[in-house]
Amino acid sequence: MGGIAAIGEAMRVQGLGLAGVLVLPGDDPQQVRSSWADLPEDVLLVILTPSAATEIEPCATGPLTVVMPP
Repeated sequence: MGGIAAIGEAMRVQGLGLAGVLVLPGDDPQQVRSSWADLPEDVLLVILTPSAATEIEPCATGPLTVVMPP
């Protein structure tokens, strides 16, 4: 089974770690892009904050992405 990751501002995603989600930093655009590029291969779903979603370009072969409501 693949994992779930969350990328975005720490205040918005840190609580997801309690549910076993891999929480990755994304407090600025460079951190978001770096976290996206360094995703583990077993991640199948990435939860993004709205600001993080503007910094990445999902691809057809990458993980499924969902964006948190604002």
